[in-house]
Amino acid sequence: MNVSPSPSAASGGRAPTIGVEEEFFLVDPRTRLIVPAGPRVAARAAGAVGDLVTKEFALCQVEGRTPPCGSARELRQELERVRGALVTAAREEGVRLCASGTAVLQGPGPAEVADHPRYRAGTLQYRSMLDDFAISALHVHVHLPDRELAVLTGNHLRPWLPLLIALSANSPYHRGCDTGYASWRAVIRSRFPCLGPPPHAASWQEHERLAVLIADTEAMLDAGMPFWDLRPNPRLPTLEIRAMDVLQDLDDTVAVAVLLRALVVTAAAAAEGGDPGPAWEGEVLRAACWRAARDGWSGDGFDARTGLMRPLHQLAGELVDFVRPALEDFGDLEEVTALFRRLTERGDGATRQRAAATGGSGTAAVVDGLVSATAGSYGGQG
Repeated sequence: MNVSPSPSAASGGRAPTIGVEEEFFLVDPRTRLIVPAGPRVAARAAGAVGDLVTKEFALCQVEGRTPPCGSARELRQELERVRGALVTAAREEGVRLCASGTAVLQGPGPAEVADHPRYRAGTLQYRSMLDDFAISALHVHVHLPDRELAVLTGNHLRPWLPLLIALSANSPYHRGCDTGYASWRAVIRSRFPCLGPPPHAASWQEHERLAVLIADTEAMLDAGMPFWDLRPNPRLPTLEIRAMDVLQDLDDTVAVAVLLRALVVTAAAAAEGGDPGPAWEGEVLRAACWRAARDGWSGDGFDARTGLMRPLHQLAGELVDFVRPALEDFGDLEEVTALFRRLTERGDGATRQRAAATGGSGTAAVVDGLVSATAGSYGGQG
């Protein structure tokens, strides 16, 4: 992977817009169990922010999304507006908003699923694999309307997926149990043959061909809408990165988003310069993603250039150096360096969840801490 001398060239010297989608659980403030209040909360929050909120696959979830934003400051303002609307709507409906990749506490049986043709088709196709598929992610979109370039840029991003899983790990608990993993959400996703790192593709045409072949096996629901961890979005002119757990703190979400913008811009410039990106085998990347899901920020990570396992803080420093010109061009360097300082000082979300369990009343304290962190400046858990 070569460092481009001019990483902002692919964006014409301008910062491409970024957008964020955040998925949240809804929990009962007394029992701390997830509750199927998503449609009610989404409808109430829509009164404040319109179609920036929506219900999700599972009725115990809602999603908030931002419009395209040009700067970290604008993105933070939009995230505050949307999160604030969801926090308020949840409280008014007698529940609380909770940012965790998996449900900490859940009643018996699978979570209730929304009645939608696509969801019914997924249940028919994947069957019991969807019984515990209520998981909450952070998706980041970076404007990149050229699909050919988006695929080639994705080739460069593929080896960084394990690092993204590790730094965002925020799901150690599932149904009241500590799984021993930092991101159990990533493990749940890895069970599916059509999720995880996308294949290395030499062109948009090859990318489509591979998606069709996989869809023909019925391992993928729709070749036009693959759910790989990286994809040219089927409906938007963006490259979408989907590997991350939803994050507790809004500042971390902003920092991850601008880091990914810098990485996309740097990789796009390299792709335009003729660098096809490292063709790491899918099996290797899936193994590295598993390791990242198990250990989170406290473990070693996959070196995108050598394939060796090395301390994550070293890899993070090298990633910052790799995209530094773009971060400096867009005024985002301090946002990203502050993120890695916070990770060094307090650990990832999984570490914070386990600390809450140890210092409080077990998993109930975990949920309370998540609710408080999710609400941020919007009034706590109330």
